[in-house]
Amino acid sequence: MTDGGWPALAYEDRDWDISAAEGHLDAFQRRRFARPYRAAVVPHVARSTYTADPSTAELEAAATAEIVRFDAEMAALPTPMPAILLRTESASSSRIENLTAGARAVALAELDVSSSRNARLVAAGTRAMRAALADLDDVSATTILTAHRHLLEEDDPEIAGRFRTTQVWIGASSLSPHDADYVAPHAEHVPALVADLVGLAARRDLAPLAHTALVHAQLETIHPFEDGNGRTGRALVHTMLRARGLVRRASVPVSAGLLHDTVAYFDALDEYRQGRPDAIVAALSHATFGAAANGRVLAREITEMREAWRDALRVRADAAAWRLLDHVVEHPVVDAALVASALGVTDRGARNAIDALEEAGILTRFSAGRRRMWQAAAVLTAMDDFARRAGRRSAPR
Repeated sequence: MTDGGWPALAYEDRDWDISAAEGHLDAFQRRRFARPYRAAVVPHVARSTYTADPSTAELEAAATAEIVRFDAEMAALPTPMPAILLRTESASSSRIENLTAGARAVALAELDVSSSRNARLVAAGTRAMRAALADLDDVSATTILTAHRHLLEEDDPEIAGRFRTTQVWIGASSLSPHDADYVAPHAEHVPALVADLVGLAARRDLAPLAHTALVHAQLETIHPFEDGNGRTGRALVHTMLRARGLVRRASVPVSAGLLHDTVAYFDALDEYRQGRPDAIVAALSHATFGAAANGRVLAREITEMREAWRDALRVRADAAAWRLLDHVVEHPVVDAALVASALGVTDRGARNAIDALEEAGILTRFSAGRRRMWQAAAVLTAMDDFARRAGRRSAPR
């Protein structure tokens, strides 16, 4: 039975061309793959009715209040928490897809120094989230494509920022969609489905967090890209939260909350596809509380760290070192050229500021190839600790 009349998927038979995989198939596979496969027929939902179960509505309202409260708390802090939270959100979203990288590796990737593919993908995820947040209007096809382009333009430029033209599926063999866990709609349906999604996102008659969950789940169901659907969809969660006025400054690290129980998250998406959207609304709401709690721990650690640094730094009041102190909270790996550019000082001025922070124990020196760099190890540790807390599985609900 559906929730409040929300439509479930239907299915259609599609022929599968086995010619590309012919040389890799045995006789049994040739017979099996020669038969039609079943692809999802995703309903248009821009005008569908959603009425939450009373308990789900109560949970959604409480989670909405928590998001607003968290955003206000982060905005009031003297530290650049929005930028830090955006990085942690990208890392958590990537971990849901089993892409892991430490905070230092990601910071190096942002500077085009790291050779780690995972680190580069996490750094690209941060750029995708920034792009998604840069569009303060409603979700549009351009918003979706731009976020996806930032996500994959370095790793897979041929598909980055382009809706797919091939069939995609989740699970089963990589050779065909037969017996897959989920077979997305045929590529010919994607443009119309994305246009319908944009219509859904533009509505204002739905509770804000429930609205966000519905848009996210519909995008995941359409699966409009060959790769990167999950990370793009979670980036757009933040576009929706901003568009609906729940956040103004900070990014609630919702993916860190979802990471607590990825099985429940994926199960909720399956429930949505069966016409039961309460599950994904509840999953996103539960994730909000865990994300905010984890984010507050990180904010407290960073704030206390900054205060201790200010006590330890012994330079004159107008020294560039004070500005560098705040810069390395947001960018915990630097070199002299980056510092000079960020602070608008000479190379000598940059090195003086770095020396002051190094003498105070705030920065430590290391080498990346032939490049001399410095790191705020305490910030990197705090970010890695955030990731470890996010990855711990919660007790069963």
